Amino acid sequence: MPLNIPNNLPAIKLLEDENIFVKDSASASHQDIRPLKIIVLNLMPLKITTETDLIRLLSNSPLQIELEFMKIKSHTSKNTPIEHMQMFYKDFEVVKDQRYDGMIITGAPLEHIDFEEVSYWNEIQEIFNWSRCHVWSTIYICWAAQAGLYQHYQIPKYKLDKKMFGVFKHKTLDATNPIFRGFDDVFYAPHSRHTEVRREDILKNKELKLIAEAEDAGVYMVEARNGREFYIMGHSEYSPNTLRDEYFRDLNNGLPIEIPRNYFKDDDPQKEPLVRWRSHGNLLFVNWLNYFVYQQTPFNINDISGEGCPI
Repeated sequence: MPLNIPNNLPAIKLLEDENIFVKDSASASHQDIRPLKIIVLNLMPLKITTETDLIRLLSNSPLQIELEFMKIKSHTSKNTPIEHMQMFYKDFEVVKDQRYDGMIITGAPLEHIDFEEVSYWNEIQEIFNWSRCHVWSTIYICWAAQAGLYQHYQIPKYKLDKKMFGVFKHKTLDATNPIFRGFDDVFYAPHSRHTEVRREDILKNKELKLIAEAEDAGVYMVEARNGREFYIMGHSEYSPNTLRDEYFRDLNNGLPIEIPRNYFKDDDPQKEPLVRWRSHGNLLFVNWLNYFVYQQTPFNINDISGEGCPI
């Protein structure tokens, strides 16, 4: 079954051109099944690009999904038309009384700032805490993963000497975990970050489980609350050209940036990227939707709650 997304979202046309099957909400309203409700807190500057990247992955599931987008009320996006934000994004106040089967919280270009110095940190904290009582399973990506680990488990982040930038080889540490069902012994994923969380800090916390890592890039994925939280340090959702665009953006702005590792053919920026993460990126999100959302979420969505949550 297709992904049910808001009518007229720009990603519809972009993905139809890629032969990706999507269904707008008007068409989906004729089907008599309960779709999974997924909400995305999109913190990335190029919101339409991120929407398209995530929809590309979510649409590969046979499950029907009702997708919504949330924005930070206390922050105005500078890179996305205000008309787009008004049409497709909701403030937290609008959704806070609802329940969702799944949630995805994206990265944000905030790594150089202490968490408490982020202008909308209080709102982020409120949303993170809300998700534990109103969402069955949540994926935190990159900066959001670091912020979520800090908020929920007091895991610090550390500044890197240089940007972790490129496509890296990873290994699973728990091959029987359903999130890795169908994975090869090694898999590739892009990274693009200036900070890290450290393996030893994760292993000290008995509530956290390190389930995938890379020799060069370090921690990749952490599981908590039996799959109700996944913290992913890389960007398996990235399209083939995202690292290239980031590289030339920084280069043209005169910022210190190295060629992304293991990305361009022959490490030549004038050549096309060598895409090695697409299949595992798709499998990661399909497994999450199937095994940690669809198979576990209550049939009555209003029964979703969490430990310590008000009934």
